[in-house]
Amino acid sequence: MSRTSAPSTVDDEAGVYVSGRAHRTLADADVLSSGMRRRRAFTLVLLTLLLPGSAQIVAGNRRLGRFAVRVWLSLIGLVALLGLVFLASHSFAIGLLGQGWVLGAVEWVILGFAGLWALLFVDAWRLGRPSSLVIRARRALTAVTAVMLVLTSGGLVYAATSVSAGKDALGALFSDGEAVGAVDGRYNVLLLGADTGKNRVGTRPDSIQLVSIDAETGAPVTFGFSRDTENIDFRPGSTMARLMPEGWNCGDECLLNGLYTWAQDHAALFPPGTANPGVLATREAVEALSGLSIQYYVMVDLKGFRKMVDAVGGLDITVRYRTPIGGGSSPILGWIEPGTQHMDGYHALWYARSRQGSTNYERMARQRCVLTAMSAQLDPQTVLLRFQKLASASSGLIQTDLPQSELGRFADLAMKARTHKIRSVNFVPPLIKPWDYDPSVVTRTVASTISASEKAAKSTKSDKATKTAKAVKSGTGAGSTASTSGSTAPSPQPGTSVQDPAKAAGNAAEGDLSSVCSAAP
Repeated sequence: MSRTSAPSTVDDEAGVYVSGRAHRTLADADVLSSGMRRRRAFTLVLLTLLLPGSAQIVAGNRRLGRFAVRVWLSLIGLVALLGLVFLASHSFAIGLLGQGWVLGAVEWVILGFAGLWALLFVDAWRLGRPSSLVIRARRALTAVTAVMLVLTSGGLVYAATSVSAGKDALGALFSDGEAVGAVDGRYNVLLLGADTGKNRVGTRPDSIQLVSIDAETGAPVTFGFSRDTENIDFRPGSTMARLMPEGWNCGDECLLNGLYTWAQDHAALFPPGTANPGVLATREAVEALSGLSIQYYVMVDLKGFRKMVDAVGGLDITVRYRTPIGGGSSPILGWIEPGTQHMDGYHALWYARSRQGSTNYERMARQRCVLTAMSAQLDPQTVLLRFQKLASASSGLIQTDLPQSELGRFADLAMKARTHKIRSVNFVPPLIKPWDYDPSVVTRTVASTISASEKAAKSTKSDKATKTAKAVKSGTGAGSTASTSGSTAPSPQPGTSVQDPAKAAGNAAEGDLSSVCSAAP
């Protein structure tokens, strides 16, 4: 019985006859070699992602590879060191990163490594010899390399631009002046919301609040002063006491927020070198009212506040009754309904400034709700993800005399403040009548509120220490933490009103904002 032999073929390149079985063997070997080349090419690109420079050490320029690995490990070491410093001292780490020259160095280091990483990816793609791959594998390798390059080097370039934006914003925002120490263990900061509307003559602070912060615990207390407060007698020895020995006492023509415009119009009367006479006059007026010494001020343009709210992605605020958009000299364009609302900058600004059907005191409560929401909801993750937008929004819209050297200290205090309940007092009816009041009532209320806040902060610190000690002793570890932000009353249905706004504003005078609005949890 004859055996059928496999057909023979001609190997064109060799010019010789080979059997069919031998031809299949050569084809299998070629497929195996192609698969190995494909895996090798993708492996080199993946190695560049995991450990930049390792692909060059394995298959390319070893000197370049070793240099890249050293740079990569050095960067990891620096980041780890910074993390340890941050854990040891938040204020020092933030203060260090708040320095312009440090941010400039960080920016160039990031850009330099972004360029190096991009070069390594391109070289790893070359070392994979894409020309030796089949067209499908070659396209896949190129696509994967491009995606990884964009995610790594592109991400680093974005980070560098964010650092640059932060450096420019910090340089433009903060001063180079000398730091002022705490007074009686507290930092007192004047917050002004500037109103520069088209129908207003000059700039007038529409919102005037004093924030007093415990220098050790960060526990904050806020005091709101009505813009139509009258009969202000300045502290002896102050600039305004020299300019107005009889005080700011001329009835309805001499309101607290009018001091700013008066001072700007009479800037020549102020000491040489006074950066902002309007702020100085308002600061000394609030010092006289509160009995506290103010170290720094922050003034935010209310229209610019709209951009800041948009930059952080909006605010969640629980509204207690309908608030009109518009009114007064302009038509009502819409309403902000009761309930928990996610407000963009446009609606948040209208909610804070709406005058139709409400008193100045109720507006003060709403403004404080908006500021509280901004403080409570602006977490570090939001700041990092939206840093460029925040930096752009704050440019030219915020003024402060806080030195850049104090950035770390106040950032640390802000982080501590988030663990305490904010105590608030508005000096409005029924607590006082801004046009007819006893100044000693204001100063006593300020002193007693601060004293209560300090006692509560010490008690909280003692309770935490006791719980920690018990946990360590029992070996159960850290316990759960409780929120101190206070409860939020159930939201009313849209279109309903909880109570008379004037009565609600009266409750808010003593710190009960829940009758007007609240920052949603």
